[in-house]
Amino acid sequence: MTTTEHRRAPSGFNLVPPPGWDVIPLRTGTREAIDHIVRKAVTQLPAGFPKDDIPKARLKLNQEMKKVVRRARAKGGMTLYLPTERFHGVALPVSIVASAPIEIPRVRTHSGPEAVLATLASVTPRAETRELDDTAALRSERDVAADAEQGVDVAHRRVEYFVPVPDSAPDQYLTFSFSALIAPDSDPAFYDTLVELFDAVMGTFRWSYA
Repeated sequence: MTTTEHRRAPSGFNLVPPPGWDVIPLRTGTREAIDHIVRKAVTQLPAGFPKDDIPKARLKLNQEMKKVVRRARAKGGMTLYLPTERFHGVALPVSIVASAPIEIPRVRTHSGPEAVLATLASVTPRAETRELDDTAALRSERDVAADAEQGVDVAHRRVEYFVPVPDSAPDQYLTFSFSALIAPDSDPAFYDTLVELFDAVMGTFRWSYA
């Protein structure tokens, strides 16, 4: 990549999900992506699954997918990553949402992404700096308790990466949010493994230049 290219803000990013995951764009092509996932799920139904129940199963999955999409969009999501195949026979209760860039104005002339990340790191529990494709990013992790008043139906483990877009003007930032639903009396080690999976996915992050 040339020096000139480095001075341009990237036009997007690439992220490689694990095998058995699907990518759902949340701006255009959402309906087509959901239809593809539902069709694939129907072909994976057990051999003895009653044929008369297939339309009902298809409708239920379609409704569940639309609900997940609505929640991701409500958080400013632009891309949703979901496991659509079982892992060793287990349906993983996880998702990754990449949110649209947000702008954070510079308070001072010489302030910028480094100052923003440092400030966030100082006030965010369990936060640390990671590097993604030569870009310093902030990673945070926490357990979120179920709270009906706050709209949180199920407890979950949340991991977020806050990533400044290089050479953007004004300064822009991407957010990648991982969520794993926590079942009662579940083994914490299982969720640690899921978090490691997400960190591995973020390790594939690369900027793209048009």
